[in-house]
Amino acid sequence: MVRRIKDGTVIDHCEPGSALKVLAALGIKEGCTNMVTVAMNVPSRKLGKKDIVKIADRFLTQSEANRIALISPRATINLIKDYKVIDKRKVELPETFVNIFKCPNPTCISNTNEPITPVILVVRSEPPRLMCKYCSRFFDVNELVLT
Repeated sequence: MVRRIKDGTVIDHCEPGSALKVLAALGIKEGCTNMVTVAMNVPSRKLGKKDIVKIADRFLTQSEANRIALISPRATINLIKDYKVIDKRKVELPETFVNIFKCPNPTCISNTNEPITPVILVVRSEPPRLMCKYCSRFFDVNELVLT
């Protein structure tokens, strides 16, 4: 049983096995002071299996939530206040990802020692097709590298 949170964000309906990538995309790592609960491969009537991420005392903006759209496109963001859902929304695929994912091309200028922020463009949403702004390489979601 996963404990309820009083205030914060619940990311529900994540793809099975994606919770740790979701945390990385949100910049949540060792040393985080918020209580973070991760449940992986939880039974789901709708999806068969799913992951759930709960972050106490942090309310994700829509922009932050959209960072996980490529990792878990069916995710639902629930904002919780006093144990009640005050807002529920789906993640939406943005047109660009800035400094969230790196280009998978090892010779891209964004992967060198140059002070360049990686920019990944979404050129097609279904199925997602991505392109590096700098080297113009096209790639799929399974090639993504988190920054």
